[in-house]
Amino acid sequence: MTDAFETSIHIDAPPQEVFDHFVRPELLVRWMGEYARLEATAGGLYTVDIDGVLIRGEFVVVDPPRFIEIAWGEAGNEIMPPGATRLTIELEPTARGTYLKLTHAGLVEPEAEKHAFGWPIFLERLAVAAPGGDPGPYPWTNEPGSAKP
Repeated sequence: MTDAFETSIHIDAPPQEVFDHFVRPELLVRWMGEYARLEATAGGLYTVDIDGVLIRGEFVVVDPPRFIEIAWGEAGNEIMPPGATRLTIELEPTARGTYLKLTHAGLVEPEAEKHAFGWPIFLERLAVAAPGGDPGPYPWTNEPGSAKP
């Protein structure tokens, strides 16, 4: 059975700045991952290494600064191989910044549970990074045996 995880957050930065944090490698790794190679055009490469998890896929739709769709998966993961799920990011301007809606569709257990845990953590980090702040280390970095997304 497949499932979709949806969440939203307000970010105190303009939509273009938030958008850039999804498509520019040097900005993406400020809040998610240690390495990124991104070709932010339809059919372009999406490669992000997140704490040992090798996310692989491609950009499906890139509509600055409003919408991004990514075919998302994990290298070596049989139940969620590269490109197997769809991540969509919708950005709307607000009086104070940006309303971001994230939908990650096509997730199966246990991936749905892991992503429901991880995405809120990463989006909170983005909410700090996009306006220019330092989100610091991942919250589980110094906690032996703690759960990771």
